Amino acid sequence: MSKHKTYEAHTEKLIAPILERMEFELVDVEYVKEGGVWYLRAYIDKEGGITVNDCEDVAREMNELLDREDYIEDSYVFEVSSPGLLRPLKKEKDYIRSMGKNLEIRTYHAIDRKKEFYGILKAYDENTVTIETEEGEKQTFEKSDIALIRLAFDF
Repeated sequence: MSKHKTYEAHTEKLIAPILERMEFELVDVEYVKEGGVWYLRAYIDKEGGITVNDCEDVAREMNELLDREDYIEDSYVFEVSSPGLLRPLKKEKDYIRSMGKNLEIRTYHAIDRKKEFYGILKAYDENTVTIETEEGEKQTFEKSDIALIRLAFDF
C-alpha cells in the first residue's frame, strides 16, 4: 500500500468514531499535494447538508488525534469539508444513492471522438457503469476508463 493510501486509511479509522457519534457520514479522505503543500482532507456529509460549524467541530476533535498519533511524516494542512454538489461517485453508497439520476462521465480517452457523456445511471458493478443516454441508448463504461463520474446538474 502506498504512503498516501496508508495515511488515508489510518485517517478514516481515526475519524470514524467521531463521525458516528455526531451522526455524520464520511464521504472520502484524500492526501494530496497542491502548490507545494500537502493536504489531508476529510469530506463529510449528513442529511440536510454539512455546515461550517460541523466541519469545525470535527476538525477540532480530529486535530487532537492527529497530534497525538503523529503518523504522517510530511508537514501538512488538515481540512474538513463538505463534498459539495458536484462530488464524484467513489463508493458503493454513492452509486446506490445515484441510481436513476442523471450523471456526467468524463473518460481518459475519447470514445467515438467524445470524452464527455451524460445519461441516467441504470446499472453498475465492480468494473462497469451503464447509463441510458437522452436518445434511449444504453452505454457501458469500464470504471478504469472513467476519469470523473458525478451527478450532472443544469445550472
